Amino acid sequence: MSASLKPLTVDEFLAWERSQPARYEFDGIQPIAMTGGSVPHVRVITRLTAALVNRVRPPCEAFGPELKVLTGGRVRYPDATVACGILGEEGDTITPTAVFEVLSPSTALTDRRVKTVEYASVPSILLYVLLESERPEITVLRRGTGWEQEIITGLDAELAMPEIGVTIPLADVYAR
Repeated sequence: MSASLKPLTVDEFLAWERSQPARYEFDGIQPIAMTGGSVPHVRVITRLTAALVNRVRPPCEAFGPELKVLTGGRVRYPDATVACGILGEEGDTITPTAVFEVLSPSTALTDRRVKTVEYASVPSILLYVLLESERPEITVLRRGTGWEQEIITGLDAELAMPEIGVTIPLADVYAR
């Protein structure tokens, strides 16, 4: 007879994950190892983060993929975030205003379906942006009565985000 493992709580997961050399997300039951990305995936993350850091102004601040977001019993590492307001200087979690995920074939379904619901449960998140890694296409979900969706395509297009006071030309993220 095999013993079943009890699911972790968020606090148990956070204590465990902080002692690990690798990063893990938490799906509400168990840790999920974070894997490395492809060159196109990392390229989009790097350029997006640079564009955000160069454009975001106080009281907002941009961050890369190192900080955790707590989403109602789950823990996620978005590819980039922007937080507005007073930020604590300690800890490794953030309460963001905008969340950015770069899609890959292995994560796109989770990012589009599961994380959309999770991020909607966090009242501070006004903007959820999904970026394709292989082509200049961005899906923007804005908080309204639900998520209001906009799709932006092409190198000549711009990603306007009045929620954080920033506009980024897609060419800055995708052009090589």
